[in-house]
Amino acid sequence: MKLIALQTKTTDDFKTNYKHLKELIQSCDDNSFILAPELCLTGFCYDRMDEADEFTQKVKKKIKKLSENKTIAITFLQKEDIDYYNTLYIFHKGKVIHRQSKHKLFPLGDEHEYFIPGKEENIKIIDIDGFKVASLICFEIRFPQLWLKVLGADLILNPSMWGLKRKNHFESMSKALAIANQCYVLTANSANEDMAKGSGIITPWGEEIRDDKKELISHTLEKEEIKKVRKYIDIGLKKK
Repeated sequence: MKLIALQTKTTDDFKTNYKHLKELIQSCDDNSFILAPELCLTGFCYDRMDEADEFTQKVKKKIKKLSENKTIAITFLQKEDIDYYNTLYIFHKGKVIHRQSKHKLFPLGDEHEYFIPGKEENIKIIDIDGFKVASLICFEIRFPQLWLKVLGADLILNPSMWGLKRKNHFESMSKALAIANQCYVLTANSANEDMAKGSGIITPWGEEIRDDKKELISHTLEKEEIKKVRKYIDIGLKKK
């Protein structure tokens, strides 16, 4: 399975952001697993949240169609009743197969003032065509207790909008997560000027495939590599 990390800039124009995202998705091979940066279509537009939610409702239908021959993981700013959430959707074969809202909100970005935290119980491993997949949204990767929620996954997703000043933290933790869990980590970060970039794929051996100059970084997930590292460096995950 080909893993694709997108590394795009988010502008104030929602439609332009979607048009560019659509072009990148359509350029990917069939059966690719694509991860977009956190809130890549709208950003954290606290003064336009109702507008962002309205746009999200329209775009979700279009992305569902784009996923007929691909798997697409993307976060949306959306409203439920009177509350706002930062919610990850996984689209697969034209259907929504998983949803989870960001549980750990980033205090330095005032996220807790605008969003309701998602339920921790929704951070879990799901099966996608025989692959065990889990997700930690941006800031959530900092919490050791959440690493236990994704223990045993073959692939961990980390959509992010991570700041440039903490680039080393972002890259170090995503690599450590792959090594500790003996799995692949697919991370997609924003390419805006104040963001850390660092998007890419980290293998179960800790090899990093990153390129801050590209909008699309790809690498093939080899399930045998997961089995191999768990067999020869046995920390109890080979039966997970």
